[in-house]
Amino acid sequence: MTEIEQLLTRVTVQARNSRPWGWPSLPAPVDAATLDRAGQALGFPLPPLLAALYERVGDGGFGPSYGLLPLLDSAPSGEPAAVAQYLTNREYGRKNPDWPWPEGVLPISHWGCGMYACVDCRSPQSTVLLYEPNADDADGAWFVDAPSLTDWLHVWLEGRGWYEETDEGTDLAPWAHFRPRTAPEQAF
Repeated sequence: MTEIEQLLTRVTVQARNSRPWGWPSLPAPVDAATLDRAGQALGFPLPPLLAALYERVGDGGFGPSYGLLPLLDSAPSGEPAAVAQYLTNREYGRKNPDWPWPEGVLPISHWGCGMYACVDCRSPQSTVLLYEPNADDADGAWFVDAPSLTDWLHVWLEGRGWYEETDEGTDLAPWAHFRPRTAPEQAF
């Protein structure tokens, strides 16, 4: 069994044995057609591990805090779907250039107060970012939560995330790629 298979097994067990706030039950996994529709709407495919979570574990409803967002359809918990939230954030960023939303950064989990865990679908390791919009400006709103989705899941499974009550003083590093990823393309 590969490391990713072992991780998916651990996530599945944890998902079946816990329920984030607002989720009455673990939703059924999505099918391949749903993953394809999501990729078409987004304009990019989901990273393989994220796709596997939705296809093998469930359509949201597991993970830290409020759990993973559903992929395409709103959940009984009232959480928005990840694809719809991404498209809304991108549109808002186009209308409000002081708060651009980076292309390929998919919100996957809501923390409350407008904060989201997001996966950088353009990074090879699927970096997980924290978007904290309560900052003074967009440059101060993005942090690296985990260097990879794999690491983020391990932290959740082991109960040692910054969001845990037992965590003391974890400072997240600012996401250095925010400005380069949101700067308008230069005409040469």
